Amino acid sequence: MNRLVKQISSVIVGKEPQIQLAVTCLLAGGHLLIEDVPGVGKTTLAHALAKSLGLSFNRVQFTADLMPSDLTGVSIYDRAREEWIYHAGPLFTQVLLADEINRASPKTQSALLEAMEEKQVTAEGQTRALPAPFFVLATQNPRAGFGITAGTNALPESQLDRFLMRLSLGYPDAASERQLLAGLDSRKLIEAMPSVMSALQLAEAQQAAMRVHASDALLDYVQRVTAATRAKQWFSQGISPRAAISLLRAAKAFAHLAGRDFVSPDDVKAVAESVMAHRLADLPNATRSTQQQLAAMLASIPL
Repeated sequence: MNRLVKQISSVIVGKEPQIQLAVTCLLAGGHLLIEDVPGVGKTTLAHALAKSLGLSFNRVQFTADLMPSDLTGVSIYDRAREEWIYHAGPLFTQVLLADEINRASPKTQSALLEAMEEKQVTAEGQTRALPAPFFVLATQNPRAGFGITAGTNALPESQLDRFLMRLSLGYPDAASERQLLAGLDSRKLIEAMPSVMSALQLAEAQQAAMRVHASDALLDYVQRVTAATRAKQWFSQGISPRAAISLLRAAKAFAHLAGRDFVSPDDVKAVAESVMAHRLADLPNATRSTQQQLAAMLASIPL
């Protein structure tokens, strides 16, 4: 798994912490939402993950006229065989890049819900299983600034909750941007990438991550964090029990990636923002960002 992080970091330079969290999300068996401005490497990250793991990869550009059947597939009548033949849509892959997901209509966005939660698709009255592993990496334009939000539809809370983590890659630092300007060709680097591990090895790593030990004291800490989000002191709406389970799963995966067989409070803190920030609702009179409020809340909870 660490070779995987290192290999992807050779293409998306200067973003190892974010790549580590993206791999943590994959290891925890969750889906990832990246919210950022165009051109910072969101698509490159998805390509590099799929190539490094030797997994099948599809990209769907979400637009206002995209229909649910464009994702799930359709049946077309075959005159020669005199029968309807089902043609699977791009959802039938192992890594799906849902590019600019908030540009699609709510109806099309909801078509992803069953696939993300149940790992299956129901189309034309028949349920079909998706390949394993099934990992959705969705990108979303920022909700404010530079007019980028024109023509976008905010993801409903129910769908946001399906994403284990939300990340932002951000602009590169000066040294990393210099490498890009000097001619670092990410496409050629990705094409030359060897597979670091197989789908079977990834499944074994995911199972091993969930076996990482969480002590009773650690579970007490997670419960205190969860209760603090619901106390109306920091946020108007706290996280759900499902989100609390997601927080623990992500912390286990982060600890496993670091080579430990137990979870510490530091692991919980390391993944807290990416797991919880998109699930929290700010207070009406909040003067700080969700991330700042979350950091202050975590600092106030005794270990």
